[in-house]
Amino acid sequence: MGTTLQVGAEAPSRHEAIQAIETAFQAVRAADSLLSTWRDDSEIARVNHATPGVAVPLSADLSAALAEAKRWCRMTGGAFDPAVGALVDAWQLRGSGRVPSPAVLARSRAATGMDHFVFSTAGRSVTRTHASAWIDTGGFGKGLALRYAGRALRRAGVSRARLNFGGQVLVIGPDSVGADWLIPVAHPLHRERPVTWLRLQDASVSTSSQSERFVTAGGRRIGHILDPSTGEPIPAWGSVSVIAKDALVADVVSTAMLVLGPNKGLEWAQRHQDIGVLFLVTHKGRLEHRWNDALEKFLVSDSTNQRRT
Repeated sequence: MGTTLQVGAEAPSRHEAIQAIETAFQAVRAADSLLSTWRDDSEIARVNHATPGVAVPLSADLSAALAEAKRWCRMTGGAFDPAVGALVDAWQLRGSGRVPSPAVLARSRAATGMDHFVFSTAGRSVTRTHASAWIDTGGFGKGLALRYAGRALRRAGVSRARLNFGGQVLVIGPDSVGADWLIPVAHPLHRERPVTWLRLQDASVSTSSQSERFVTAGGRRIGHILDPSTGEPIPAWGSVSVIAKDALVADVVSTAMLVLGPNKGLEWAQRHQDIGVLFLVTHKGRLEHRWNDALEKFLVSDSTNQRRT
């Protein structure tokens, strides 16, 4: 998936811990074979390369994953929509980057959206309706892989673990001294500098921003997260960190909140009190902290530089 997975787990013996960790890596490999858009032999690749109008059979796992992604697309008003592959191509985000012409962008927007993938009644097959449409799983793939890995660890009897998958963290149980895990949240522009801390148990935190993955073209710095409604890259206004019990939910919602922005995003977050959302907004040289009510219980009380607006 183009990033690094780190797993630490506690077990009665080193051998048992290593075995449990290996089951977690096997679970992530299974997710990769299901969802990777960087290889031609994954199941999602067969969907993305299918002839328009031809139904493609789906495994139960991929059917469930795509149904969940489509449901979150509706729940976020389209702010999260994984079928942005045509826009990824338009901006050449997997190459050297470019600024598309208005005509190219218009054609790509016409090929964007999960509506270009029609599922059978039972959800066990899907039909692609546009030759340029494809599903980019980058907005939920890490979350699903962490869900699989966490389940594998628990089945192996692990009750205490910490997983870090390219910056998205999942913790199982308390830390080594029986307390909450303390997870740093970095400054959006200075990723080596924590600006606040979160306390977690049996939860995942995902952070999205435009500061780390980008290409440069036409004198523009183009981030990797695109707005499905406009086809444009999201402005680099800061970052958003999302805490949820389920890793896929944290991954999806962090992408959606970045697309919505700190104002509309906070309105959405206040209506979903089972999900903690923290916005770090860079504004005129200052860093503003904004969060929904559900995040309160996760904030470390002595964190510095916090200002709710």
